[in-house]
Order: sequence, then C-alpha cells, then structure tokens
Amino acid sequence: MPTPRSMRALVAEKVGEPSDVLRLETRPVPTPGSGQALIRVKATPIHASDLHVLRGRYGFSPEFPTVGGHMECVGRIEALGPDTEGLEIGERVVVAAVPAVPGPPVEGTWQEYLVADTHRLLPVPDRLSDSSACQLAVNPLTALLLVTRELDVRQGERLVQTAAGSTVGRLVIQLARHLGIRTINVVRRRDAVEEIKAFGGDEVICTEDEDLAQRVAEIAGPAGVRKAVDCVAGPVGAQVSQALAPGGELVIYGALSTHRQTDPAALTVPLQARSVIYETKAVRGFWLNRWFGTASPADVRRALSEVRGLVTEGVLSIPEGRPFPLERLTEAISLAEAPAHGGKPFFVLEDGQGRADG
Repeated sequence: MPTPRSMRALVAEKVGEPSDVLRLETRPVPTPGSGQALIRVKATPIHASDLHVLRGRYGFSPEFPTVGGHMECVGRIEALGPDTEGLEIGERVVVAAVPAVPGPPVEGTWQEYLVADTHRLLPVPDRLSDSSACQLAVNPLTALLLVTRELDVRQGERLVQTAAGSTVGRLVIQLARHLGIRTINVVRRRDAVEEIKAFGGDEVICTEDEDLAQRVAEIAGPAGVRKAVDCVAGPVGAQVSQALAPGGELVIYGALSTHRQTDPAALTVPLQARSVIYETKAVRGFWLNRWFGTASPADVRRALSEVRGLVTEGVLSIPEGRPFPLERLTEAISLAEAPAHGGKPFFVLEDGQGRADG
C-alpha cells in the first residue's frame, strides 16, 4: 500500500491551554533523510510534560505552530531514508521523541506519520501491547537512569523517593525489588500507604500526619540513608534533603508541588545551609531531555534496550492506558490531568486513519 501524501496531525498554532490551541489539521507526510526513518504512528501517550510544552512553561519551547506530543510513540517503519541501514520497512518500533537539550528539535508524535533518527528507534516485539510500547521510552527509562546511573544504588542499600504512587514511583519500586534495594516511599495521603505497601514498597511515610525526617531516622537507624529521588520539590524536597545522612545525594526530577505554578520565583527547594555546607549533602537535578542531549547514540540505544528487556521480561510493568482517537482530544487531555485518573490516556491511529482499537 503506497504511503499517502497527506496526514492528520494535532497542531497548536500558539502557546496556550492545549484544549484551546490544538486543532486537527491536514499536513504533508514528511520525507526521511539520511539516517532517518518514516514512522507510521500507531499509539502515542499524553504526558503532563506534553501539555506543559504547549502552555509555554516547560524546559524548552518549540517553534509554533507545532505538532503536539514531544515524548514517545510506537509505530511501524514506512520508509527509510538514503544510506540508512540496520532497520527494515514494516518493523515495529518505539520512537524516543524526547527533544534533546541541547540539540535539534524532534517532530511531535500526535500525528499519523513522523520522521525520526534511527538511533532513537527501538524494535519491539508484537507481544508487547501498543499501550505498553508507546510508554516505554520516558517513564521506565527515567526510573532506570535515576536508580542505576544517577545514584548507582547498590543491592542492600536504601533509597528514599517521593510521590511513590506516581508512574515513575511505582516503576522505581519494581526496579528496586528486582535489584535488591529497599525503598522508603513518601506519599501525601494516608489512604495511599497500604496501597504502596501492597505494591511492594518496603516502608511508607505519609506526610499528612508524619514527620518525614523523624520517620526516615527511625527506619534507617544510625547508618541513615544516603540516596534519594524527588519529583515534588518545594518544602517536601527540602525535607528529604534534611532527612539524608551526611554526604547524602538527592536527585530532583520533577516539581509536582508547583504543578500549576507559572511564577518562576515560586519554583524553589528551600534547602538548609547547614545540610549543604557542614553535612556536605549534594542536591542536583535530572532532566531526561538533557540526558538525551548529552548521551551518545550508543548510550541511548543501550539504555533503551535495557528498558525493553525489563518490560518484556515482566520486571517492569506499565499499567494499560486508555485509548482515544485524535478527534476526542479535549476528553483525552482532561483525563490526563484528572486526579486519580487511572490508566494514562493515549491517542491511537489505525492504518493512518485515526480509528481507535476495537
């Protein structure tokens, strides 16, 4: 079947609320260059970061108009550019479309066809569902890099993490159990404690009615804990830093406490000078986009291959999402930011026609 000349895409003409600025448009199908492949997109998720990009308050800003979705998708190779080897037309692949910082922009994924560099493509088996495959390159990769690269947490060590009930938090719990790491999981609500324990979290601290630093000290004893990851920032991030033993390391990869905040001056982590100076604790950030911009193509392929193995072997389980056709963008976007929304919403495109899976 020949590739069509035009395709449908969700395009934002300007910065604004996604439901207001996105429009379903017809665009020409792009042509792959050397070292690139044309992908017929089958499924692509809706991440909070995708929506923040369109609002103009993420770590990078694309040129507008822009196709929405800047993170990941799954599809099949429709065509290969000149001098492109190692892949085959018809092969099923995950596209890691995360824009590299610094680096050139990557096409948005909320469209029927896109062009991607081959080192960002990962072949995946058909037995992996579209829902799992299209979420392979962001959250599972983030969990893997945080635990094994950024902090190099070893077997028998403890790891503190906030927002344990989030997608990345649950993946960290699964990965930690696989690696023999004991987790101390921080949650906001008392009703989440038993849920996280049932999921496999070793210890759970509820900030609603417990003192974080005191509970970490009680759990870890004199040895303390030296490694932590945080995606809340604000006072909670500072409390995690305070709870660590001298010489401890905290990696912050998100700022959920400022989810709707637009004032840059409010995006803070109020650290204690004593912890930083006299206890020589290190606090640094992690951003997957910057990792893609600094890692070599070989490192990218290696990490993505490791994630694929962990998911296909069942070590990491990605909850099934909820499929939506492109036409239902307003409903899908609303669900993506609804509290306790369950499975992640994702757009499905069937044979380039935008039909939902039956």
